[in-house]
Amino acid sequence: MESTIEPVGARAEALHRGPSLVVVAAVHAALVIVGLVISAAMGGAFPSPFAPRGPSDAWFAAQAPAVRALAFFQLGAAIPLAVFTATVASRLLFLGMRVAGVHIALAGGLLASVFQAAAACSLWVISQPGVSEIPAVTRPLHLLSFATGGPACIASFGLLVAGASAVAGLPGLVPRWLMYFGFAIAAAAELSVLTFVVPFAAWLLPLARFAGFAWMICLGALLPKGSPGR
Repeated sequence: MESTIEPVGARAEALHRGPSLVVVAAVHAALVIVGLVISAAMGGAFPSPFAPRGPSDAWFAAQAPAVRALAFFQLGAAIPLAVFTATVASRLLFLGMRVAGVHIALAGGLLASVFQAAAACSLWVISQPGVSEIPAVTRPLHLLSFATGGPACIASFGLLVAGASAVAGLPGLVPRWLMYFGFAIAAAAELSVLTFVVPFAAWLLPLARFAGFAWMICLGALLPKGSPGR
């Protein structure tokens, strides 16, 4: 009688190997949120780049530890974002999705990680003794950290969401509702670049960012590790 038992090696090869997308997405979201909470608990609300310079400069001079804590967690969050991006792209390729959307998602996610890290580095520089007390230095660094960690990061993140949503959703690897949810987040993320010319559009930044956390976790939970064809 011919054996129907599948070899262990064959089963292993039929599944994509890589870190858990759910865990990586949750770590990224947790680091961002914890950083915001701890920074707010230590120094109060982070000043808006569109607020009057006087109170903003005074806040940076008085709350250097809060700025340093925020920089620490933001830089930490950039790392799992890059890991998530690389793993999603690798898994989609493993599932046979050899289309441009995979590379668009990869480029967008890696850019978002780099921009988030750049924003964190700018904040760390602001928090250093001899820097936080000089408004002529803290002001441009504040604007730079907002530009890189805000519109630049979120718009790039939108490419990750749009690319992965299309590639995984159109062939039915994930439910259609997740694909449409991703498209809505990506639209808000791309429109957030209007913040550079219309400050009111800045409300799109937290909308895309926090909705993006939910999308990342859902994608990680629903994207299959293998397919029957493998």
